[in-house]
Amino acid sequence: MSTKQLLFSFLFFFTLSLSAQVEPISFISHRVKKKETLYGLARKYDVQIEQIYKYNPLIKKIGLKKRMLLQIPVYLKPKPTTKASLPDTLSMYLVKPKETKWRLAYRYGITVQELEQYNPEIASGLKIGQEIIVPKRSEAETLALEKEFNYYKVKPKEGFYGLEKKLGVVASDLIALNPLLKTNGLQAGMILKIPLGLTGDLKIDDDLLVEKNNLLDSIPPDSKVTLGLLLPFKSNQIEFDSIQDTETKLKTRNLHTIALDFYSGAVMAVEEAASLGVEVVLNVLDTQNDKQYLKSKLDSLNWSDNDLVIGPMIPSNFDILSLQDSLKLIPMIAPLSSNPVINRPNVYQSITAPELLREKMFDYLDTAIDSTQNVLVIADSLNYEIEEKLLNRYPFAQVLRPEPGGYVVPDLIDSLLVDSLTNKVVFESQNLGLIASVTSLLNSQVSKDRDVQLFTTYRSNAYDNSNISKKQLGNLRFTFTAGTFSDESKRTRAFDSLYLSSFGDLPKREALRGYDLTLDVILRWAHKKQLSSDALGETEYIESRFDYVPHKDQGYQNRAYFLLEHQGYELSEIKK
Repeated sequence: MSTKQLLFSFLFFFTLSLSAQVEPISFISHRVKKKETLYGLARKYDVQIEQIYKYNPLIKKIGLKKRMLLQIPVYLKPKPTTKASLPDTLSMYLVKPKETKWRLAYRYGITVQELEQYNPEIASGLKIGQEIIVPKRSEAETLALEKEFNYYKVKPKEGFYGLEKKLGVVASDLIALNPLLKTNGLQAGMILKIPLGLTGDLKIDDDLLVEKNNLLDSIPPDSKVTLGLLLPFKSNQIEFDSIQDTETKLKTRNLHTIALDFYSGAVMAVEEAASLGVEVVLNVLDTQNDKQYLKSKLDSLNWSDNDLVIGPMIPSNFDILSLQDSLKLIPMIAPLSSNPVINRPNVYQSITAPELLREKMFDYLDTAIDSTQNVLVIADSLNYEIEEKLLNRYPFAQVLRPEPGGYVVPDLIDSLLVDSLTNKVVFESQNLGLIASVTSLLNSQVSKDRDVQLFTTYRSNAYDNSNISKKQLGNLRFTFTAGTFSDESKRTRAFDSLYLSSFGDLPKREALRGYDLTLDVILRWAHKKQLSSDALGETEYIESRFDYVPHKDQGYQNRAYFLLEHQGYELSEIKK
C-alpha cells in the first residue's frame, strides 16, 4: 500500500472517530450566576463557546445575563487512540529524546507533512514520551540515519535540476541513495540522504542541511540605524609631536592597536551597510580605558539617541556603563572579551562563553567516544574538575596526570597507548609548555599501526603560539569547539583590496571581528529593530556567527559556535 493510501485510510478512520461529536447526546441545564462568563462556562463543561451559542441563540441578542437558563450540550467523547483501535496499516510510536519530525519522517519513508497529518498535535513540535501515529513498518523496512551522510528536506516545487544546482548532487546519485524516489518521485517535505561532502551553500543543523540566514538580502526601505561605538583608543597617551614614540606604540599589540583595528573593521561594515541601503549614523567615543572619564563624558553627551551601543571593550568598564540610566533601555553589545559581563536586560554578550564551548564539546565527545576505544584523559591540576566530569561520562577511560614540573613522562604515554584499538586522548590544559610537550609526544606515537586522535573541551589562545606545530596538530586530527573560525575562503579579494587601500594592510583578527559584529547588529536592527535570534535566527559572516538567546538570568548570550578539526596543515569545520 502506498503512503498516500495509508494516509487516506488513516484520515477516513480519524473522521469516523470524530463523527460522534457532531450532535450532542444530551443537555445540562445551567442557571447563570453573577460574574460567570461564556469562556468560564465553556471550560467548565468542556465545550466550545460556539456550541453554547448554537443551543442558546438568545445570548447573541441580549448577551449573557444573570439567572438566564442555558442548555449546555453534552457530546460523546472519543476514546483515546490506542494500538488496538488503529487500522492494520498504522501503529503507535513513543517519542525518544532528541528525536525530530524530519528524523521520524525519514525513518518511516514519509514526508514531514504526512507525519503532521497523522498527528495534528505535533505541528508545534514533538515532546519526549509523546505517543504518535506512524505507518506500520517492520524493523527491516525502517530507514536508519547514518552519520556518514547529511539529510535534506525537499522544498515545494523543487526538482532534480534545482537540487543539483543547490547541492551539487546529480539525480542518478540521489535515486541510488534514496530508492523511494523511484516509486514516489520528489515530494515536498520528503527527507533525502545526501553525500557528506555535498552541502552547497547550506549549513548543517543536527545532520539536516538548512538555509543560512542572510540579512544582506531584502533590506527594508528607508532603514536608518544610529550606532554608538565605545573603544579605548587612549588618544590622550599618544604624543603626536613625537613621531618615533607614536610609531613604536602603534607597532606593538596593545589597547591602542586593538581598538584601531576593531574600529577599521567597524568602518568597513558601515560602508557595506550603506551600499545595501542602510543609513548609519556612527557616534564614536574614546573611552581612554578610564571609568571616571567615561562616566563624566557620557553625562555631557546625549547617548540615549543611539539605537545600539557596541562597547566598551573592557568588561569592568562595560559593567559600569550598562548600569547608567541613559543607556539601560538601549541594547549594549560586549564586543571582544570572553570574560563575563554582568547580565542585565539590555546586555548582549557577543563572544561565545567558554562554558558553552565546553558543553558543546562534551556533546560531540558523546558521539565520538565509546568503550570499544582506548580513551586517555590528560589534565593538569587546574582542570581536575573537568577530569572528573570526563570520568563520570567515560568511566572506562585511563587517566594520566602531568608531573609537578608541568610535563608528562614519554614512556608512560607510550605504555598507555595501544596498537590494537583507536586511541582517543582528551587533553585539558591552558599551559603553553605542557601543550607543546604533550602534542609533540602524542605526535611521535602516530604511525600506520597506532591511530591517535586528540581532543580538548576548551582550546585556549596558547594553541596559537608559534611553538605549537600545526603539522603535529594535523597528524593528531586535533578537534575542538571555537567561537570564531578564520576561514580565508570567506574573505573575498574585493574585501581585502578595499581594506588594503583604506588602511594600508590586510585585516587582522580584531578588524574582522569589528566588521562582523558591526555589520550584524546594523542588519539585525534594520530588519527587526531587535537583536535576539527568536526572530532572525543564526547569522554568519567572515569569521563569526551570532545567535543571541536569552541568558538564564537576564540579557542575551551568543550561543553560536564552530566544531573544528585540524586536517593536515588545514583547519576545517566538521559536522556537529
